[in-house]
Amino acid sequence: MLDTRRFRDALGQFPTGVTIITTVTTGGDRLGMTISSFNSLSLDPPLVLFSIWREAKSFAFWQRAERYAINVLSENQEELSNKFARAKGEKWIGQTLLNGRTGLPLLPNAVIAFECEAYDRHDGGDHEIFVGRVVELHENQTKRGHPLVFFGGRWTAAAGLMLWGIGYAVQDTLLKALIASVLPEHRRNAAFG
Repeated sequence: MLDTRRFRDALGQFPTGVTIITTVTTGGDRLGMTISSFNSLSLDPPLVLFSIWREAKSFAFWQRAERYAINVLSENQEELSNKFARAKGEKWIGQTLLNGRTGLPLLPNAVIAFECEAYDRHDGGDHEIFVGRVVELHENQTKRGHPLVFFGGRWTAAAGLMLWGIGYAVQDTLLKALIASVLPEHRRNAAFG
């Protein structure tokens, strides 16, 4: 059996964008939740997906949602992400909102927001997969290319992730140069395959 902690740590090596999904219940209450499981699914029709843990307190409300917005956070919205990641507490106090074309609450300064109609749901083990049909999108040109990213168990900016990758590549190159200067040629070939 696969160790859950090891599996989770392995998944943490894949960088994901950070989003906040928002909706309004039939009773008029706003819901919001931070998720990093967002993905594109289809261009025609325009479909996206995300998943929600079945034990989430608001899970039943999300199952009944007919519409929702997916707000892709920008690199300076880490605090907002943390606020909406909490299961309890008033997430909306002091929160500035925009109204989407469909009446959904949108978060200002997001890189992009997708307004969706519920399209389908699927079993995903301890999560349920929600598929939404995009009916409107709102782009923030000043934030384009500056998303908030979750990687290795922490938030980072995409630029920071790129610098980490460059640092790793430089470190790898320097290490190979050091080994090449010390090892005889026949052993270098074995070391570098």
